[in-house]
Amino acid sequence: MKNKYVNFISDEHFLDCVANLHKAYLKAKNNITKKNFYSNKVDTIKLTFDAKFNDIDEESLIRAEILRQIDKSINNSIGTFHEQILGGIKGFEVGNLSGFDIKAKDDTLFADIKNKHNTMNSSSAEALFQKLSRYADTYKKSKCYWVQVLAKSSFCELWKGEINGKEYSHSRVYKISGDQFYALLSGKENALFQLYKYLPIAVKDYLNSVEKSQSEKENSALDEIKIETKASKRTILDQITFENYSYYLGFDKL
Repeated sequence: MKNKYVNFISDEHFLDCVANLHKAYLKAKNNITKKNFYSNKVDTIKLTFDAKFNDIDEESLIRAEILRQIDKSINNSIGTFHEQILGGIKGFEVGNLSGFDIKAKDDTLFADIKNKHNTMNSSSAEALFQKLSRYADTYKKSKCYWVQVLAKSSFCELWKGEINGKEYSHSRVYKISGDQFYALLSGKENALFQLYKYLPIAVKDYLNSVEKSQSEKENSALDEIKIETKASKRTILDQITFENYSYYLGFDKL
């Protein structure tokens, strides 16, 4: 039977990957209680500028800030989504905390996947190159890849050059863009485009199959803060500032 979605993994595997990401979204949203929202200290001076310069009311502003925190926690889950999709291609598997993200079952390929090209500093890049080099040296027939799912161009090239003042190169260590890595593993030149094209359809099918109440759970941070403002008579922003900085000189007067 012909696949409904992409032609390099099964429909069942595709929907399983979507389901796993949906669970990550629900967990991230449900984790944003007032306590968690405050855990890294809210920059209410910046929020004041955001409200005034962008003409945003305080409630909308806090909703946007909560969404920003949710988005930050979701970024790692997007990388995991790509790993799980690629791990469903015949002949490959997910690393499962083994030091690599994706490998060929015959040990001819190892890869570390980063969702964006700019997520590593120089020390992280150096450590990654050294790790991939060790895999290449251990598995003599292997090629090892730093995968940038969202890269600045389409490429597959030897990874060589200066990192932290040292010259690095290896005959079987590469860096590769997401489109070319999807093509390499699947044998389908447009594999990543297929994923993009059919993702909305797969997500819609998945959401139609789950309990509606499961997808309606929301964070509680703003509701908790609004309850406090009813008693304190403060604005939302003043309430957040007071609860975060009441120990600062003068801030207890809010």
